[in-house]
Amino acid sequence: MPDNKIAVVTGGSRGIGKAVCKALAPRVSMVYINFVSNEDAARQVQAEIASLGGKAELLPFDVSDGEAVSKAMKKVISDAGGVHVLVNNAGITRDSLLARMKEGDWNDVIATNLTGMFNCTKAVLMNMMKQRWGRIINIGSVVGAMGNPGQANYAAAKAGIEGFTKSLAREVASRGITANVVSPGFIDTDMTQVLSDKIKEGLLAQIPAGRFGTPEDVASAVAFLASDSAAYITGHVLHVNGGLLCQ
Repeated sequence: MPDNKIAVVTGGSRGIGKAVCKALAPRVSMVYINFVSNEDAARQVQAEIASLGGKAELLPFDVSDGEAVSKAMKKVISDAGGVHVLVNNAGITRDSLLARMKEGDWNDVIATNLTGMFNCTKAVLMNMMKQRWGRIINIGSVVGAMGNPGQANYAAAKAGIEGFTKSLAREVASRGITANVVSPGFIDTDMTQVLSDKIKEGLLAQIPAGRFGTPEDVASAVAFLASDSAAYITGHVLHVNGGLLCQ
């Protein structure tokens, strides 16, 4: 197993991605924080990691742009010597009831949440296979398993992540690479903070734990799957949802 691990976290400037970057930082030599447009937020994450004794670099690109992803990942592999941990976290929502959903809103969500994961994974996979060690952790959602009105695009993308990950796990397990999904329930992030109090109360009533999750709850699961202790876990969907969906 490598001594100096390099991690790349997409969508790492806020929410779950930010918490994942901070959780991985003490466990790896360098965390690359991917973001699209909010450089100030990414630099804040970098500063927080540095204040805790870790190292981080910024890695701007749009995960839906395959050419940009390939170019950025090649540079990371060249500069750092490889990528050992990839966390595909970048995601967007474009909510609407299906009868009113615009084709562009469908395409945007699939492009970022599903194709973005494909682009990033493919860009590092040969490197991981050559080094015979890798951890690929894809961030899913409880919505991908149970559905949610107004989120057919998001649910389809997140369900696709599970199928993709299980197929990938079977392809690369013999090369020392694991591929898993961490599937959050309702987490206290920007996406849920915009909900009305009435909607929040309805959601909380469905969660046996009686609270929304925190980004750190999700990040802890990611950090475990990225560790040597999880070497025999692959093709698995780890639900982090306070009992909302018991499987």
